[in-house]
Amino acid sequence: MKKLHLLACALMFSAATFAQQPNKSIAIIPEPVMITQHAGYYTFPNMIVVQAAAKPELTPVVDLLKKKFSTAAGKMVAVKHDNAEGAIHLVLAKNNDAQLGKEGYYLSVKAKGVTITANTPAGLYYGVQTLLQLLPNQIEGKEVAAGVSWSAPIVDITDYPRFAWRGLMFDVSRHFFTKKEVMSYIDNMARYKFNLLHLHLADDEGWRIEIKSLPRLTTVGAFNVKREGSFGDFIPPKPDEPRNYGGFYTQDDIRELVKYGQDRFVDIMPEIDVPGHSLAAVASYPQLSATPGADKYLVRSGEKIMDWSKPGHPALVDNTLNPAGEYTYEFLDKVIGEVAQLFPFPYIHMGGDECAKNFWEKSDAVKALMAKENLKTQEEVQSYFEKRVEKIVESKGKKFMGWDEILEGGIGPNAAVMSWRGVSGGIQAAKLGHEVVMSPTTFAYLDYMQSDKVMEPLVYATLRLTKSYEFEPVPEGVDPKFIKGGQANLWTEQVYNIRQAEYMTWPRGLAIAESVWSPKAKKNFNTFFTKVEKQFDRLNYAEVKYAPSVYDAIFTPGRNSDSTYKISLSTEVPGLDIYYSFDNSYPDRFYPKYTGALNIPIDAKLMRVVTYRGKQQVGRMVNMPIDELKSRVK
Repeated sequence: MKKLHLLACALMFSAATFAQQPNKSIAIIPEPVMITQHAGYYTFPNMIVVQAAAKPELTPVVDLLKKKFSTAAGKMVAVKHDNAEGAIHLVLAKNNDAQLGKEGYYLSVKAKGVTITANTPAGLYYGVQTLLQLLPNQIEGKEVAAGVSWSAPIVDITDYPRFAWRGLMFDVSRHFFTKKEVMSYIDNMARYKFNLLHLHLADDEGWRIEIKSLPRLTTVGAFNVKREGSFGDFIPPKPDEPRNYGGFYTQDDIRELVKYGQDRFVDIMPEIDVPGHSLAAVASYPQLSATPGADKYLVRSGEKIMDWSKPGHPALVDNTLNPAGEYTYEFLDKVIGEVAQLFPFPYIHMGGDECAKNFWEKSDAVKALMAKENLKTQEEVQSYFEKRVEKIVESKGKKFMGWDEILEGGIGPNAAVMSWRGVSGGIQAAKLGHEVVMSPTTFAYLDYMQSDKVMEPLVYATLRLTKSYEFEPVPEGVDPKFIKGGQANLWTEQVYNIRQAEYMTWPRGLAIAESVWSPKAKKNFNTFFTKVEKQFDRLNYAEVKYAPSVYDAIFTPGRNSDSTYKISLSTEVPGLDIYYSFDNSYPDRFYPKYTGALNIPIDAKLMRVVTYRGKQQVGRMVNMPIDELKSRVK
């Protein structure tokens, strides 16, 4: 009996010890500033009382709680404005807490309920987003989940963002995305505390915003010929093909999108890309061009219009606005005037990137402008244009922003720079005292391939999750006060639908979210990826598509001294096993396991590779042609 008593005590002690262990399931992205976990859980009652002040600005916060708990948990949510007992207390601090700033929060889960404290409604909203990540994954579902214990670990969290500018750019010009689809993109951004949607609204392929004083921008400029396949290499449309593919947002649509974003604490910044990337505008109003014959131009459908193999990427058709034409500035005054009225956000992005200048070089009007203004180079011509546009933007009460090309030829006095060609442009702008947002291709271009090119829509570069996570918005030697923050950019030449837009954004968007919100010292990829895998399950419940590319094998081909070929395999994340075949069959975990560099059999035509974690397949089946591997060996 004594032995049994000792055994029972030991079991009780073991259980008590286990209960004290931190809950390994906490997987918050972006990582909070501080998490202190305690023993136990708080279980939400069937009737959840939200205690909050009777302030209209708290409505979006309360609505988020109502939607999530009623939709996924099937619980009733009541709102009380007095000091009654409640499951969730939303508290606006009476005295401003300097540590929290405008978007920070304290989240405390106790045995009797939850308290979220912040200086602003935005802080409360982000606190709720964190609370949701403490709940079972099913909270992201679109229907009531049965058999779930709706509990959260007892925990204290202090959190606030590192940067005020935390953005995603969504190109809705190359392919049009509906208002409802943009709203879904906003919902997914807000889940991970992004606060800015940069909408790329005008390009060669489509003008996407109604300008009432210039109706042809949407009757003509918003539509092209539908093509599917590899964008950029399409056959030029025939004259009789219908131009009915595309669309645009009415001004009422824009107002609705702006309000939808505001209710999720996401601002929207419009971009009108000029003077390059302007074929849709020129096709609508040919007098914008400095080139004769522009009245024959059509909105691009994905055919080749620039030669990227040559310096300066000369245009095959003139897709630029005429910097020497007064009509250009009258046109932009109308556009910017109407855009400024629709978007409360203080900045308007005016593009400025990849402006081909070969047609300007031939233009008598541009030559005359250069002589008149003493401009020595075409870069100075673009600088002249940018400075005039900056004045127009400022005349409408807005701040001017452009891509880092606006530095060439001399930057305007108040211009903000978005650095995309690496970080060098941002460094230069910051040292000149200009505001900078970092969005370098090196880390933040979501249109880049995520896996091997045999697995992805072909783009000219690859950006893996591990590399995205290395994003650091403040380069060494730069005064942080000039770096407003960072963002990732999703260009959509090869993105035809919202599901593919989601696939390209997540999980790399999670890496960017943590890079712009979380303390730099807390970033750790291995820790981050354990959280990503748990977020995958949440995204499944949310019916959001994401890329599993991080599990795919990486191929590094080479040549032996006898001129035969070899292949080395690796994985982006540790702990995976790789299995392969050269005999055209489909490998599983009973096939040969990769342990070191392989000689490619002389007659092999195809290598198939798959990755496992233990007995579970995690990677996709990669079909790699041997000729493709050989072509990569220098």
